[in-house]
Amino acid sequence: MDLIVARPEGLYCPAGDFYIDPWRPVDRAVITHAHSDHARTGHQHYLAHTDSAGILRARLGRIMLQTVTYGEVIEHHGVRVSLHPAGHVLGSAQVRVEHRGEVWVASGDYKTEADGTCVPFEAVPCHTFITESTFGLPVYRWPAQVELFADINAWWRRNADEGRSSVLFCYAFGKAQRILHGVDASIGPIVVHRAVEPLNAVYREAGVALPTTLRVSDPALDAALLRRALVLAPPSAQGTPWMKRFGAYADAFASGWMQLRGTRRRRGVDRGFVMSDHADWPGLQRAIGGTGAERVMVTHGSVAVLVRWLTEQGLQAQGFKTEYGGDDAADVATPVPVFEAAPEDGA
Repeated sequence: MDLIVARPEGLYCPAGDFYIDPWRPVDRAVITHAHSDHARTGHQHYLAHTDSAGILRARLGRIMLQTVTYGEVIEHHGVRVSLHPAGHVLGSAQVRVEHRGEVWVASGDYKTEADGTCVPFEAVPCHTFITESTFGLPVYRWPAQVELFADINAWWRRNADEGRSSVLFCYAFGKAQRILHGVDASIGPIVVHRAVEPLNAVYREAGVALPTTLRVSDPALDAALLRRALVLAPPSAQGTPWMKRFGAYADAFASGWMQLRGTRRRRGVDRGFVMSDHADWPGLQRAIGGTGAERVMVTHGSVAVLVRWLTEQGLQAQGFKTEYGGDDAADVATPVPVFEAAPEDGA
């Protein structure tokens, strides 16, 4: 019998009688991370990593939440469950499930390059690996962190020298904090949208170093400073009255989808920075290979392409239907729901 199966409610472990990131209300849910497509309301009991607690409670309200550290083992109905770093966002985890010598790992979402804002991805040996494939096409290859931030800093500095605010649209949870952690804060002040700042507070409380951030209404911001500012805002802020406060600004979008010129044009921004909290094509290959798994289940994204590639490598591979696909996946839609650290999502 398979350790994890697909049910209408989500990914289910029959032996342990619990679900992983279920999309419909269940009794027991193990949550890989706090993005809204993986962490939903209505479950009776939640299990997640300690660093996810603040965001989960802010998003979901009063929930019965048990937290564990990476590698800590819980035994439930004879099934050993532990969480391991996914490198996706703060508190993100892969779920290792072991029963009668059989080991499965459900990865949730992950990326393989360390970014300094969360514990780096760790390949967990297993017999069966459940992997995402959001960017499971050979065209998706991310620039190194050093190159990415050199480009962002150069763009910001040039705009500041020309007296224009630099508005960078990015997902509020994960990408915004990566940008804050990686940019050169000496270039000018950093202004954030109201959807971003509560999440910054959770990262700071977890010990992640972020520079000082301001709200656009902060009295310390005069017109001259604002023209030198880097402004971080969620995608849904684009075209709203809030943007009028920045006058003639330069804008850009940070997303893995910026790898494609067509997506950049549709977004209608001056620049596109290729940045994702998901693994690119080489990252998916390395992660899967690192597990030593003989069987791979592929979820949300370019499922057919990755399954075909894995089969060509001699592995057992098949698609696993889920209802995931937020953050980067949602970046291609307009408008995009904002992930906000409040009981309700909003702009």
